[in-house]
Amino acid sequence: MKREKILVVEDDYPILTGLIDLLNIEGFEVSSARDGLEALRLYRQEKPNLILLDIMIPEKSGYDVCREIRRKDLTTPILMLTAKGQEIDKVVGLEIGADDYIVKPFGVKELLARIRAALRRSNARTQREEDDRPIVFGNIHINPKTLRGQKGDEEFLVTPREVQLLQLFIQHDGEVVHRFTLLDEIWGLKYEGTTRTLDQHIAKLRQKIEENPAHPRYITTIHGVGYRFTSNPE
Repeated sequence: MKREKILVVEDDYPILTGLIDLLNIEGFEVSSARDGLEALRLYRQEKPNLILLDIMIPEKSGYDVCREIRRKDLTTPILMLTAKGQEIDKVVGLEIGADDYIVKPFGVKELLARIRAALRRSNARTQREEDDRPIVFGNIHINPKTLRGQKGDEEFLVTPREVQLLQLFIQHDGEVVHRFTLLDEIWGLKYEGTTRTLDQHIAKLRQKIEENPAHPRYITTIHGVGYRFTSNPE
């Protein structure tokens, strides 16, 4: 499984090394910066999943770093770290786009809980955005929100399950996807029994997206294994 990246921005070396060690032990991939300019450079280079950002850092303050990131990136979680506890500092941090605000000294459990909560929210938001993204290939255009599709000038309806199948196929464009992988991912069936459910859904989907369902071009059967989706068949 790919490890999630965290960028830690902290100029206090003992705190920085402690955070790096903690996050590495917890399974995260960690990069670090000790000033605002280095933080922005690493942010652009590493594209982290989350940023732990101290406010009082050299070159550019945490506030300035947060503002600059938020001009182009509204989604990457930013958790601000500070020794200050005044309410006004917290308000400023949140107003410029920080997702959370943690006052030093903080407990390890609290910090990890805040990080994981922010990552869960971010991942859920990303998944919703991906699920709502139009499905487009060949002369097919499908809107997952409305469950309506179009093949050239012809309109058709799709089911949520058909949308899920196409989204999974597109993630594996050109690859053979085992039928049990499809059943597990879409239906949650974790057994290897025979079932016609998948085949029936594929047949109905072909009726909607293929020019000739008897000789499909987009979704082809790989006998004894599963199916291959090709978005640009020759």
